[in-house]
Amino acid sequence: MSNEVVQQLIAELGSAVVLDEAALEASREDRSGHRAAERPLAVVRPGSIAEVQTTMRIAHASRTPVVPRGAGTGLAGGAIASPGAIVLDVSGMDRILEIDEDDELAVVEPGVLNGALNARLAQSGLWFAPDPASREISSIGGNIATNAGGLLCAKYGVTREAVLGLAVVLADGRLIRTGRRTVKGVTGYDLTALLTGSEGTLGIIVEATVRLRPIPLGGPVTIAAAFPDVEAAAAACTAVTAAKLRPAILELLDSGSIARIAEHLGEAALVGTPLAGLAPGEAFVVAQCDDAGAEADAVAVAAVFEAAGGRTRRSGDVAEGERLLGIRRAMHPAMAARGEVLIEDVAVPRSKLAEMFRAIEAIGARHGVEIPTIAHAADGNLHPNFVYEGGEVPAHLWAAADEMFRTAVRLGGTLTGEHGVGILKRRWLADELGPDVFELQQGVKRLFDPLGILNPGVMFEPAPPAR
Repeated sequence: MSNEVVQQLIAELGSAVVLDEAALEASREDRSGHRAAERPLAVVRPGSIAEVQTTMRIAHASRTPVVPRGAGTGLAGGAIASPGAIVLDVSGMDRILEIDEDDELAVVEPGVLNGALNARLAQSGLWFAPDPASREISSIGGNIATNAGGLLCAKYGVTREAVLGLAVVLADGRLIRTGRRTVKGVTGYDLTALLTGSEGTLGIIVEATVRLRPIPLGGPVTIAAAFPDVEAAAAACTAVTAAKLRPAILELLDSGSIARIAEHLGEAALVGTPLAGLAPGEAFVVAQCDDAGAEADAVAVAAVFEAAGGRTRRSGDVAEGERLLGIRRAMHPAMAARGEVLIEDVAVPRSKLAEMFRAIEAIGARHGVEIPTIAHAADGNLHPNFVYEGGEVPAHLWAAADEMFRTAVRLGGTLTGEHGVGILKRRWLADELGPDVFELQQGVKRLFDPLGILNPGVMFEPAPPAR
């Protein structure tokens, strides 16, 4: 049957079907460090909605699994080949179809990169606010599929707040359109919000209407602060939000993260920045205020940091701010350069940030695992990085991760703030949701995908194929 499926794909889609070894191998992994055990049947790279529909009709008729894939930058194993599957790679559908400056929206295909859209918008005075650390290489379709976050979420919201409408191909090949182009609209259930963050398990995103914002008028003003330890830094960040201040960016790096970045970039890259003079064990926070009240807000943020024991430096120099944020964004490349790392993203209430940092340090010590951690501190989203050697994640590391996930949930938090569940966190999903909600979510999956062919194994354990 598998050979017949491939031949039918080739007959109807021609060169959109890719069978070369390099493409099949690349589809087996993303940036999570996880690698699929087998190659897929084929990679399909559609150039149109019609080709996506054709792929899904063939898959549906033959009960063949389909794994939707974009830029391959995911961190939870949510878009990697599964046995006997078609990998539907929509990264080539990368056209910006419309920019409407009057209504402040854009219509894009799923393969458009965040950075490419904002480069196109630069002269219009508008921007697309979702800002994942991978913004230059991650696609908007993938951001929507995982409800991606990033550095600006606390002030400007996660991806869901920027999605007005979607075009989605369902498991049987039908095309639906959800949402609207208006600012308001509450007709029926909000399927746009449901599909955002569904990780390719309910349908294939083939077009998105996204909300744009005016570029902030003032700033940015950057505040850098060093603290004696990560708990003091976390407490200071909590104090900023408790003071009703909303910086656009509030990022915290623990001493382990700083050491990894310095090792990757070289000490020379830190010269002239506040990071260069940090003592062992010190933590670092970079905040940035924007819009009309940026300078006054920055003064207030710096005062909170100083009251919490921080050594601060404030600057309105754009280049200096971008340099500091560039160092922060180097965290993931720094970790990847060392080899194997499991990058996680628990989130806790902001008031529990210092307690969660304490817990991560203790968990690392108990299990003998190095866990450099950074945080989007304004929204309580931490990224612990579990460092290990060898191909498979070792058992003691999963034990440490298990304890960390359960601690986050116990503190009122969640398994994932922005990376998604994928296949790496599905074992903990029911524990967080509870049995009734877990059952309802499985029911939603069955309603959209009764044969279980869409991204099997992502979020939920794969169901037996329907016959």
